[in-house]
Amino acid sequence: MPAAKLRAIIFDIGRVLVRVDVGRAMQGLARGTALSPSELWTAIEKDPLWPDWQEGRVAPRDWYLHLAKRLGGGLTFEQFTEVWNRALDPAPIHEDAFFKKLSKRYRLALLSNTDPIHVRYLETTYSFFSFFPTRIYSCSVGASKPNPLIYRQAIGALKVQAQEAVYIDDIAVYVEAAQRLGMSGIQFQSPAQLAADLESLGVELP
Repeated sequence: MPAAKLRAIIFDIGRVLVRVDVGRAMQGLARGTALSPSELWTAIEKDPLWPDWQEGRVAPRDWYLHLAKRLGGGLTFEQFTEVWNRALDPAPIHEDAFFKKLSKRYRLALLSNTDPIHVRYLETTYSFFSFFPTRIYSCSVGASKPNPLIYRQAIGALKVQAQEAVYIDDIAVYVEAAQRLGMSGIQFQSPAQLAADLESLGVELP
């Protein structure tokens, strides 16, 4: 794709911009339950309300009450929130300077499958969010990747054509979903690999 055509760069958050360690959160949540941390995570991922939680149809306090009733544990809602956010490493993967330079030439957006508790933590913890005026969260738009709707939300908010955007995610099927809509796609593996792939698209990097 010619470099002149690229106008927007869309990033996933988890494991692309922020390291994720679900086990760290599950260790805290498993206390007081009969489950191991890995068993607890499996139960949460397979919970019938998980899609509703990820897509904003369940409020944070209702999610907390649902899990407490179903799985046990003696945490207060405030304690649950703190433990739930332990999955997110407070040290970002990239320096702010990386996004600062990109933001001068390209429209930047975030596109993530995430929940309201994590959104609140993310937006108040990481300074790089200031370079992303467009933020598309599954819990805000009622759709999750790889549903085409969430990608179209990002393209619409950025006011670009699909062919003018590149989408970056660590999960191949989510990258492929973006590519099916006409976007360029990069599967993130490391900062160095991302830099090389962006440069191959004509992006000037710091």
